[in-house]
Amino acid sequence: MLKKMLVVVAMFGVFGALSACNTVAGMGKDVQTGGEKVQDAAQDVQKKM
Repeated sequence: MLKKMLVVVAMFGVFGALSACNTVAGMGKDVQTGGEKVQDAAQDVQKKM
């Protein structure tokens, strides 16, 4: 039962993300921007070491 609920919640999350950026291409750009932010943060940590 819990597993089914988690799947439903995950599906709503995916649908919400897709509707927020309207297209798959838009979602790809959002993911790319997120990846760039993670990369920038990792470089900042490296500089501090």
